[in-house]
Amino acid sequence: MLQNRVDPFGSLIRTPARGAWTGNRGILHDESKEIKHFFKLKAWITCVLQYKDKRRQVMSPNTWTELFFLDEATAFSAGHRPCFFCRHAAAMHFKQAWLAGNPQHGFNEKTSIQEIDNILHQERLTKTKQKQTYTDGIDTLPTGTFISMDGEAYLVKDARLQLWSPFGYVRALERPLSGAVTVLTPSSIVNAFRAGYIPQIDKIVI
Repeated sequence: MLQNRVDPFGSLIRTPARGAWTGNRGILHDESKEIKHFFKLKAWITCVLQYKDKRRQVMSPNTWTELFFLDEATAFSAGHRPCFFCRHAAAMHFKQAWLAGNPQHGFNEKTSIQEIDNILHQERLTKTKQKQTYTDGIDTLPTGTFISMDGEAYLVKDARLQLWSPFGYVRALERPLSGAVTVLTPSSIVNAFRAGYIPQIDKIVI
């Protein structure tokens, strides 16, 4: 079982569960298909599972490591954003929403995605390469955001919190009306959600 599934904390885990998206952080594996690096690039992207007639052998030598996500909300929580090659329309929509939601950076439509990737890289990891989190009010968070409670990842979905697992969401809680929580999804991505980007979410628990 390969260590190529990504959880909302951005960690690479081993699980037989399959994903709805694949992604890329560079070449992370060795010739034995073992993970040796957490990332190699600042551009952490989310890609479609199938693109035209292209086929890839997972963890082939000397090529990027295929990572997999339950849904797009999970990928965003880990710090990934849409790929401009295989998901151009989604990537353009995300860039527009990101710019609208994050005017404090002074960027505009001519800003390169590399500059946005630099901001995302600062938000996703601490100086010791640990998951970067922050505190915000539970009532202010848009649908698609992940939070951490008691070491578990919960998705904010309307008035409910959905407990994440590699196989899907397994339990729903009522969303508190107020209170501070630890947020996993990078802050500028949360702002992009507020500005209109709606991430794909796996089937939720009612």
